[in-house]
Amino acid sequence: MTEEEVLALPYRPCVGVMLFNSDGLVFAGQRIDNPGPAWQMPQGGIDKGEEPEEAALRELGEETGLAPAAVEIVARTPEWLTYDLPHDLVPKIWKGRFRGQKQLWYLMRFLGSDADINIETKHPEFSRWCWMSPDDLVAHIVPFKRALYAQVIESLKDRID
Repeated sequence: MTEEEVLALPYRPCVGVMLFNSDGLVFAGQRIDNPGPAWQMPQGGIDKGEEPEEAALRELGEETGLAPAAVEIVARTPEWLTYDLPHDLVPKIWKGRFRGQKQLWYLMRFLGSDADINIETKHPEFSRWCWMSPDDLVAHIVPFKRALYAQVIESLKDRID
């Protein structure tokens, strides 16, 4: 695809979850489909007819095994945040229909214990997980998502208690 073709594509509507524990640390999972360091917070697409908050809770469950009762929604980014895929990945991901993602991010307080987290879900996305400080998280994210993650953290970290 040419640069002009990529730039003409829309963004895929998605949600993300910044899940924090009682120590103020944030959940991060190592992507199962990437052999290198590729950590991320739970995130995914919004299904047709689904509200963003519903999608955030569904994605959290699909990726961590957590039920909605295990979390409390604290805040949401005030606006959609976007990132672009590297141009060479556009034809390979989402059948070349999107240039990247536009996302609403939800800050959620984790009310359970670590034993409640189960990344061995029906369609696993993570090979392992850990709690990270918000300040350390950005350095562990794939490079093309780092600016987005910095925006998410800047927008939501003051609400972590």
